[in-house]
Amino acid sequence: MTDKDTDKPNPAPWRLSVAPMMDWTDRHCRAFHRQFTRRALLYTEMVTTGAILRGPRDRLLEYGEVEHPVALQLGSSEPADLAEATRIAVALGYDEINLNVGCPSDRVRSGCFGAVLMKSPELVADCVAAMISAAGATRVTVKCRIGVDAQEPEEVLPAFLERIAAVGVSSFAIHARKAWLQGLSPKENREIPPLDHPLVLRMKVAFPNLTIAINGGITDLAMAERLLAQGIDGVMIGRAAYHDPALLGAVDHRLFGVGEPVAAEAAVRGMLPYIEAERRRGTPLHSITRHMLGAFQGRPGARAWRRRLSEGAHRPGAGPELVLAALGEIAEAPPMETRAASVS
Repeated sequence: MTDKDTDKPNPAPWRLSVAPMMDWTDRHCRAFHRQFTRRALLYTEMVTTGAILRGPRDRLLEYGEVEHPVALQLGSSEPADLAEATRIAVALGYDEINLNVGCPSDRVRSGCFGAVLMKSPELVADCVAAMISAAGATRVTVKCRIGVDAQEPEEVLPAFLERIAAVGVSSFAIHARKAWLQGLSPKENREIPPLDHPLVLRMKVAFPNLTIAINGGITDLAMAERLLAQGIDGVMIGRAAYHDPALLGAVDHRLFGVGEPVAAEAAVRGMLPYIEAERRRGTPLHSITRHMLGAFQGRPGARAWRRRLSEGAHRPGAGPELVLAALGEIAEAPPMETRAASVS
């Protein structure tokens, strides 16, 4: 992406963001998503403070300059650890530090952070106050649910926002589905209970001075545009952006008013120098291309594209030439109408 408009300041990157997703939004994924959009805010996977303070910090927090604006999501319920991790992240140049108060997974729950913290707003307030004190001018934000378990979201969510805002947080990303921590798997919790987008929209009306982004069940840019038109400040897209990353290609043009749409072919070609550089560092190709499999979702040749990458990327020495060969499957695929005629 080379449009000169993308060099202009980006005052509202949260207008469209790609959600933090464990095992998915690593630095290779973000590098690919950045080929489609220069404006959207990209999030890391959730990283625990323990891993940062006592683990392979450099590997966990590494990112490329092209990824800006990029936010680090932290997982913890220990204010002192969050403050120290925030200081480290700020020194590394992250644009935002986000506290995870929304993930319902077993790993998160057993560590007493994530969505279970919705039950402890005072602790969350202590956590973010410590983060803010360590962050300087860097923005500290919270990603939360509308409630957990038997909580009544209409009562719990506004009280939660008010308490956390009181210590200085002005930006929230709200997943519009209650988290069930008992009786449902994280996978089941993606669909149950129902989403409540109207409740999140009402929170923007109730708290006009807060920046509120909505997350959960947003599948395309038309849906994002409808939500933005209703007054919400931002839209966070998760699985849809991962499984069909090409939808990000129109983000800058449609939601930020800059540049022209980016085709998946251009985004893939834009990754070739990155892939070559990573190969020289010893990064296996499949670590990168696993995030690119959905680039041509729904298009002729998409299955052949995925097959070529899946079968070849694990081979020693695989690099940009394999990606180009897989891209040839898209170029050679017959258009939809031709394929339909041949099938009939």
